[in-house]
This record gives sequence, C-alpha cells and structure tokens, in this order.
Amino acid sequence: METPWEYRYAHRMQAMKSSFIREILKLTQKPEIISFAGGLPAPKVFPVKEFQEAAHRVLENNPEKALQYGTTEGYLPLREMIAKRSARYGLNVRASNISITSGSQQALDLVGRLFINRGDKVIVENPSYLGALQAWNAYGAEYLSVPMDEEGMITSELEKALRRGAKFIYVLPNFQNPSGVTLSLKRREELVKLADHYGTPIIEDDPYGQIRFEGDHLPPVAVVDSKFREQNGSDYNGNVIYLSTFSKLLAPGIRIAWAIGAESVIKRLVQAKQGADLHTSSFNQMAVHEVSQNDFIDKHVEVIRATYKERRDAMLEAMDELFPPEVKWTHPEGGMFLFVTLPTELNAIELFEKAVEKKVAYVPGAPFHANGGGENTMRLNFSFPDPDTIREGIARLGQMLKEEIYTK
Repeated sequence: METPWEYRYAHRMQAMKSSFIREILKLTQKPEIISFAGGLPAPKVFPVKEFQEAAHRVLENNPEKALQYGTTEGYLPLREMIAKRSARYGLNVRASNISITSGSQQALDLVGRLFINRGDKVIVENPSYLGALQAWNAYGAEYLSVPMDEEGMITSELEKALRRGAKFIYVLPNFQNPSGVTLSLKRREELVKLADHYGTPIIEDDPYGQIRFEGDHLPPVAVVDSKFREQNGSDYNGNVIYLSTFSKLLAPGIRIAWAIGAESVIKRLVQAKQGADLHTSSFNQMAVHEVSQNDFIDKHVEVIRATYKERRDAMLEAMDELFPPEVKWTHPEGGMFLFVTLPTELNAIELFEKAVEKKVAYVPGAPFHANGGGENTMRLNFSFPDPDTIREGIARLGQMLKEEIYTK
C-alpha cells in the first residue's frame, strides 16, 4: 500500500540503494553460516579493558567536556595527536589541517557534499570501494573507471580518464577494499604527477595502511604529493585529501575517523559537517585520545598484524589446497580482504544462494564495479573468522565451486 510519503522523496533518493553488503549480512546472521562477507575486524583484538579504563578516567577527570557539545572540527588534543602521528609517516600538518568525522563513511559523504554536482565525473579504481560509490551516487556522480592489476591502479590507463575531465581521483592505495592490492611506489609517483598535470585533486582513503604484515611500508600518496611539491614545512597545502580511521586500529563501533587537507578545504568540510551532525561524539573522541596515550596504538597494532597475518595465511593455504585451479585470487600483504576471480562463465551473484545452502557466504564482486562488470568475482574477508573456521568455510566454498565448474 502506497503512503503519501512516496510522492515526497527528493530526486536524489532515486540513486540511493541499500548497501548490497548490508543486505547480504542480513542473510548470513544464522550461526551455522560461515561468513566471509562482512568487512569486520576481529573482536578478539578490541582493546576492551583499555576502553573501560579510559572511559572511567574521562568521566572522572573531565565529565563536563566529555558530555557536552564540542567543536565541529573535533577535540583539539586528538587532532594534535593525529598531526604528531602523521609526521612520523612524513605528512607534516597542524591540527588546523585535520577534522574529526563520525567514521570514514561520513568523510566520504562530506567529500560528496563539497565537490560533486549532478553529472560530475569521478575517477575510481575498478573495482572500487562500494561505500564510496554508495555515498556519491546520492550526489549524482558519474564514474570513470581505471583498471587495476597486482600493482594497483594502472596509471598508464589513468590519463585517458583524466582527459575526459573529473572533479577528483579516488584511490585506496593500501590493501584496497575489495581487491587487497597495494599501489606500488612507482605508480603513486605517476599518479601524483598526472594529477598535478591535469589539475585534478586526489582523495586518498587509507583505513588499512598501518595493518601491513608483509613487505615494506610505502609512503602515503599525500606524502608523495608533498615531496613532489617540495613542501617541507607544516603549512600543508597539497593536492590530496587524506582520510583514515580508528575503526581498524581500535574498534569500529566508536565511529572516529579523520580527514587531512589544506586549511581552506578543512574549513569547508567543517561547514558541511555542521549541517550533518554538529560534531562527532565528544565522549568517544576523548576516550580514543585517552586510550592512545603512551604509544598504545603502536603496541596494539602489532597484535592486530599478527592476528590478521595468521588468518590471511590460513585462507591462502586453504584456497591453494581446496579451490579448483581454474579459480585465481589476490595475495594481500595486509588489510582484511582478498579478491577472487572465477572462470568467466560463472556468475558470483547467481552462485550466492548455492553457497548459502552450503552454509558459507561471501560478497559478489559486481557491485564494486562502478560501471558494470565483475560478475565472475567475489570478495572474501579473512580478518573476522578464526583460522579453523576459515579452513572449514573455504572447504565448503571450494566444494561448491568444483560442483559448478566440473558438472557443467
């Protein structure tokens, strides 16, 4: 039955769909289903004790500020801490270059508010992060997709897209969601040079950068850009807006992330955020700042790396043993995901119900492709299930794939 509301939704709602992943997660809540679908950190690495103690100290020492309205920019000591940590990775910024957001997803939405008019083109990797596509669809973005390989976005293909004109380039350089692939240093440098040549800004989304458990650290694209511009001081005015989050370093439920950019951009982002939620939770920001004292994050991230490496290795070993040879997959050096490519005749969306019948779930890869394609791909998450569960789930998934490939 239609209600009067059906005729009153804004035009932008026509482009807004429920998150494909969130809808899948509703189907995989049964305890007997092994799910590789969610992008969930491992609960065993949540610093529960540290948050309990931090919350007590915050409420004991500064309850008036913790429970009061705060500034839209965010809690100043937290922004100063982020600036100090950023400098360790070569990104020299001040607190005035930083805005705290309610998760990275809000930062992506605010980027859409700031820059995207209906019909504007945005350059994305192919595949790209579904949450960004979902955020920007509401603003009427059109996408120019650049293919990827094992070194990330193929920058030799990027110039074709840049010639068509774009508001910005969106890139996840480290252990990309969904592919797990990392953008090589050479391509980071090529990306920065091409973006500068065409006058196109870069949005760098880096939620996983510190969760590297293999290989050498690579400088953020924002740092590569700063060196290209010979910006050695703390007056950051680069061509990159850098996004990151505490969701993967501490816990996603606290919804604390940040954006780094030129002061003029951050001022505009703050104006956009004022109309969204006034400010991010004062209490949560103060708790995160308290938890992070005495270099706790540096110590804690080692636990995360060890846990995720064990689970990634378990998944790769099980796939090597139990998947049919016709199936290929990426080998991430960090992060939380790997990407599977099936024979072209298979459709991962059509196979999903058969997988659920075998009590295992994944995310089909097609929704991550902004302009279609990817029907024969799927994303698997290795950070959430433990190694024994991973092996059992891969055995179920491998059996389903063998039946599909060898019985047709």
